[in-house]
Amino acid sequence: MTRHDSRSILLCFSHLRWGFVWQRPQHLLSRAARDYRVLFFEEAYIGPEIEAPFLYRAPPSEGVEVIVPHLPAGGDARENDAAVQRLLDACLGELEEAPAILWYYTPEAIAFTRHLDADVIVYDCMDELSAFRDAPPRLGELEQELLQRADLVTCGGRTLFEEKRRHHPGAHLFPSSIDAPHFNRARALSAQRSLHAQPVLGYFGVIDERLDLELVAALADLRPQWTIEMVGPVVKIPETALPLRPNIVWSGHVAYADLPERLARWDIGLMPFAMNEATRCISPTKTPEFLAAGVPVISTPVRDVVTPYGDAALVAIASDAEAFAEAAARLLRTPKGPWLATVDAFLATTSWDMTYENLRKLMRSNSGIARLPDENAAMADA
Repeated sequence: MTRHDSRSILLCFSHLRWGFVWQRPQHLLSRAARDYRVLFFEEAYIGPEIEAPFLYRAPPSEGVEVIVPHLPAGGDARENDAAVQRLLDACLGELEEAPAILWYYTPEAIAFTRHLDADVIVYDCMDELSAFRDAPPRLGELEQELLQRADLVTCGGRTLFEEKRRHHPGAHLFPSSIDAPHFNRARALSAQRSLHAQPVLGYFGVIDERLDLELVAALADLRPQWTIEMVGPVVKIPETALPLRPNIVWSGHVAYADLPERLARWDIGLMPFAMNEATRCISPTKTPEFLAAGVPVISTPVRDVVTPYGDAALVAIASDAEAFAEAAARLLRTPKGPWLATVDAFLATTSWDMTYENLRKLMRSNSGIARLPDENAAMADA
């Protein structure tokens, strides 16, 4: 008999869609699904075509069960919270046991989960959401409530960790990690490609207010013979804000599985983040992904990129288009062998498997509850 039905339940509340860009929640929770029954409860979808509240259950992905509340348009925050709570309670009522772990990515979920308890409550903080464009005014207050309730706070970057540990003694640093074998594929693909007549520079990720689009346009103007490819969905900004140049290609979303093939086409990676409140605490997961792909990368001086990546000469740091152009020209002239050796030594110290395993052990030590899987749980098969 398999242990599927007896696994403890991990219930995650997320502002991100499971099927959106593959990032920290997907990396960690797809691994957690080996040990727990993972329910991924997304932010509500609200639409005028919805006549009455209901739950949509998507087909499981990577072992994770995705649940999406759907609400009619027109309700205020309080009405929507109440509707989501009713849907959630009905969903939990169908389970054989209560969740052992409540795992939060969004503090807003506190508004409809105050009545819930679990063996351990985790707040995996990956961004300073209150600094993002159009952030709800109540977000800061709800985060303080979540910080008071959480047994364990894990932070995706050093700057976030320094912020959150002032409010929670159980804060721990779990920085962005890497699935190195996945992105290493780009190196072999790159070796097989024909040489470009001119350099190709690329960015991948969400395209929103955190990017310095003026810098991208200025770089394209400075080096019209270079191609700049921008890969990713456009979010929270109008597409009319995207600079149009003959040498800028806006490619849209590319699936995580296909990223190594795309990165193999690039000579230089770009991380042209704006230096604003929304980027003050970011720790881009794409930094080690560029490195694992063997693509030299240039970033604006985002604090969590400067340390450790810039300090270790793994990433070039530049503040404006002229400096980006100079850094790119220098990197194009420099043999990659010594740099790759340093990159691989650095990346050997981390992986998403290591990160999840350390987090799992920390959850267990914080809960003290025997029904969380122990070291031998993965071997339990009777």
